[in-house]
Amino acid sequence: MPVNELRTRRDNQQWMLDLALNMRGRVQNFERDDQETPKRAHNYRMLPKMWRQKGEHDEALAKQAQKQGFNATACEHYDHAVEAYRMSQHPIFYDDNPVKMRTYDKLCEMVDRRSEVAPYPVERVEVPFDDGKTISCLLHLLPDRRKAPCVIYVPGMDQTKEAFPKVMNNQAIARGMHILSMDGPGQGSSNMQKIRAVGDNYERAGAAVISYLESREEVDSDRIGIYGVSMGSYWSLRLASYDHRMAAIASGVACFNPNNTIFSQSSPRFKQVFMYMAGMEDEDEFDKMAVEMTVKGYADKIECPTLLVTGEFDPLCPLEDAVEVYGDLTVNKEMWVVEDQFHPLWGIPNLGNLDCHHYIIDWLQRAMVDGKTEKDRIAYVANGGDGPFGDCEWEPTVGPGQAYF
Repeated sequence: MPVNELRTRRDNQQWMLDLALNMRGRVQNFERDDQETPKRAHNYRMLPKMWRQKGEHDEALAKQAQKQGFNATACEHYDHAVEAYRMSQHPIFYDDNPVKMRTYDKLCEMVDRRSEVAPYPVERVEVPFDDGKTISCLLHLLPDRRKAPCVIYVPGMDQTKEAFPKVMNNQAIARGMHILSMDGPGQGSSNMQKIRAVGDNYERAGAAVISYLESREEVDSDRIGIYGVSMGSYWSLRLASYDHRMAAIASGVACFNPNNTIFSQSSPRFKQVFMYMAGMEDEDEFDKMAVEMTVKGYADKIECPTLLVTGEFDPLCPLEDAVEVYGDLTVNKEMWVVEDQFHPLWGIPNLGNLDCHHYIIDWLQRAMVDGKTEKDRIAYVANGGDGPFGDCEWEPTVGPGQAYF
């Protein structure tokens, strides 16, 4: 499709998306007050450049620190450079785009340079997939490589395997667990290889990754957990319904049923990006596929302890949707509803300005290492409370199909 043709019927709202970016510094998740761009971008086309310039500065600082032998500082700067180049390539949703490919190459270079100064081993892993292609992963190993539980991180649609964890604040490593982040179909390296986010591709890719981890001597194959975020919350639930080898699953920053609001009511950018991830140009064809993007009929097939985490007013997963998914689970289960929060659960006051990652990894550690999970618990994580593990049990005021206001 020529670049100047509309992909979706909502593309004629681009001027509003540009206005929102110009005024708010955001192209999605408009409920948040923080700016998502490193410098002010006046329209969407400026995003790759603004992020690239940030990456170039972070890269220069990292290289100088490494040259001086300050590896910890260099690693911190490389973490930032990785994120900047990742964000620079992401807004370009066209196959074989030369700017995207060059920026993606810089992202890969920063990952490798970071590994040179990292305080623990970070390995590139290529898991064989369809037609000679691979599911590209980053495996973060405990410094002594001891046999230990491992978390598989399933990123969101606006993430890649490089998004989490950061090397200098790795929540899994700090809790005695290895962690592997994957580029599933439609993400990062898979985009470059044209591995599409369609059908059961993500489930099959995740199953292949689990099989790979079972072959690693560092991994306790009886204690492999899944942590999915945003669109990854949907993929991780579908994966857990498809493959029953995991010990626990945490599904957070809820987007449990993407067919509900994300492609029809939220920012047009979501549909633009996901059509690229699915390799589709025909909007009607995409809409037919999107109808099937649900965990209804799948959640009750999950066999391991499950945690759901959602913002009280997340527009990508209305609370009544989360309540319905929770009700469909038939395993030991827990759900945290975070008061007054929306989609990204980063730096939130409910958790003392920490990200949700810290608490969710705590839950996975308890589930996989200690074998302790709740049979049926919903927590309301209040703004001024003591977090999701406190005395905050809650009975939702709505049920499935009832609008929550």
